[in-house]
Amino acid sequence: MFFVTSLFKQRHIFGRDEVQTAAGGQDAMDPGDPSLLFDDTSAGGNRHKHSGVGKGPDVYSGQDLLSDPMSNLAMAYGSSLASHGKEMMDKNLDRFVPISKLKYYFAVDTVYVGKKLGLLVFPYMHDNWEVSYQQDTPVAPRFDVNAPDLYIPVMGFITYILVAGLALGTQNRDLGIQVSSALVWLIIEVLAVLLSLYLVTVHTDLTTIDLVAFSGYKYIGMFVGVLAGLLFSRMGYYLSLLWCCVSTFVFTIRTMRLKILSEAAAEGRLVRGAKNQLRMYLTMAIAAARPVFMYWLTFHLVR
Repeated sequence: MFFVTSLFKQRHIFGRDEVQTAAGGQDAMDPGDPSLLFDDTSAGGNRHKHSGVGKGPDVYSGQDLLSDPMSNLAMAYGSSLASHGKEMMDKNLDRFVPISKLKYYFAVDTVYVGKKLGLLVFPYMHDNWEVSYQQDTPVAPRFDVNAPDLYIPVMGFITYILVAGLALGTQNRDLGIQVSSALVWLIIEVLAVLLSLYLVTVHTDLTTIDLVAFSGYKYIGMFVGVLAGLLFSRMGYYLSLLWCCVSTFVFTIRTMRLKILSEAAAEGRLVRGAKNQLRMYLTMAIAAARPVFMYWLTFHLVR
């Protein structure tokens, strides 16, 4: 009797387990159960879908890459190499093109530009032509109207080319030859002045950039002459160019005289001696050459 009762209980328990297994399905086997030795793969793709399996294990984020010591070392080496290369480039570039000196010639403002343009067009009432110095260094052009600059020559050259292009456009002619001619004659003029100063043995503080600046001022008069020719025909061209040529001659004489004759003036020999007379002739030749270039580069633009 006891045996029959026990057998009946076992069958009852086993039957209940089978019903729960059939009804619960996968819930009967919990994958998180620590008693399982192997994962249950009978469920198919659901576990793989949510467990993240299939994603590459060697995927690194940007933060992990930046925190890599080798990456930091490479970045530091690249930055050091770039800074060293920039320093070498600036050093070699400053040897041929004095960038620090060029900044001085562009230190201008609107007040200086207005006064300088008035001085170029009408230099007859100006008395003091000496450049101001501060601790043996010339002051910036915006503080002294007598100081040479490159802003006005560059802007004058560009404006002259634009007006020349307008004039040549009405004649169906090429502008490239005009631009090349203007640049070539500027270089020839500066080289001729340097050679003349060397042959006459003039010791002056004039630099090559100063000569370029003084030579570039003539483009203002050239622009005025061509513009007047376009607006008032050839008569307006000749009258305006004549005025600008005389003004440029006077301006060049009064500015270059102090530079070329500065050594003789310091020694008290301004008008005595054959050498000083030769310097005076050189100054007048430089001043007289400017109107010739002004006419040569503009007369064919107005018809």
